[in-house]
Amino acid sequence: MSDESPVLQEIGDDGVLLVTLNRPHKKNAFNEAQWDRLASTLDEAREDPRVAVAVITGAGGNFSSGVDLSSFAGEASPPRADGKPSAFFACVDAIFAFDKPLLAAVEGVAIGGGCTISVACDIVYAGESLRMRLPFANLGLVPEIASSYTLQANIGRQRANEVMFSAEWIDAARALELGLVARVFQDAEVKDATLAKAREIAQWPVSALRGIKRTLQVAHAAGIEAARKVEDAGMTQLAGSPENVEAITAFLQKREPDFAQFRRKG
Repeated sequence: MSDESPVLQEIGDDGVLLVTLNRPHKKNAFNEAQWDRLASTLDEAREDPRVAVAVITGAGGNFSSGVDLSSFAGEASPPRADGKPSAFFACVDAIFAFDKPLLAAVEGVAIGGGCTISVACDIVYAGESLRMRLPFANLGLVPEIASSYTLQANIGRQRANEVMFSAEWIDAARALELGLVARVFQDAEVKDATLAKAREIAQWPVSALRGIKRTLQVAHAAGIEAARKVEDAGMTQLAGSPENVEAITAFLQKREPDFAQFRRKG
């Protein structure tokens, strides 16, 4: 596959598919093409009998800085003309439909969608340089990718409230303490360590791995579905709001947003 693709994939004889987010010049920030390619990659891997386990990582020393705000139109992504979901929603569908073990090797920044994708994965290993953030409050938005449920399921309600409401930066040690990652490695080792664990898992029958994942996920299915619905409604309401526009404008102008102006008008 050409290195120009926004998502690279490589499968070995061991049944492990390595999926690499590949916009390193943008810290792997998601545009429509990258959402679309990640969705199709996971959908194809789900049906591919050669694939037992998938590992998602990022090129250039970062996992993903989330949505590419420089290409964000200030509105929720509408359905496509053919009636199918937009690339973002298709990608979320693909993540939660992926019924084989899904691992993530994260280092550098994992912000917004970069963080919530990792939270949706089955196992996450981190490099020491990791800096995670759930920036929805400071963007004037609500969570995405069912993270309003999956985050609580992973780390508990009170800790989820703290990191969501504060939009704080989370380093690798704090991520391990919270339970956002399973283990921390040196950056040079994290991808190989994740692939080694993936190969350890992939030695077992895919039918058993799928069955185990199904039993582990069944208790969460209703919560994920409910979270997606309320998140989508909230995103539609708040995307393009004055507060959201101020947040994006401030980002593009490289200044701090002024949200106090909206409280003064209240």
